[in-house]
Amino acid sequence: MHTIDIEKMTTQEQLQTMEALWDSLTHAAHEPASPVWHEEIVQARREKIASGQATFVSLAELKANGPQ
Repeated sequence: MHTIDIEKMTTQEQLQTMEALWDSLTHAAHEPASPVWHEEIVQARREKIASGQATFVSLAELKANGPQ
């Protein structure tokens, strides 16, 4: 495998390369394991929901408020 100089690629070439990478990843025989910290965050969020402390917003509200 050789290094590709991404900066020298056209936008079209970059997009084609990215699409090829995504296609390769989606057809991989196995998925990578989730990192431990990910499960910790998911569990903390589940606990917050179960305890009634979680708050939710609709997609429309999220879009209206913009990035925080």
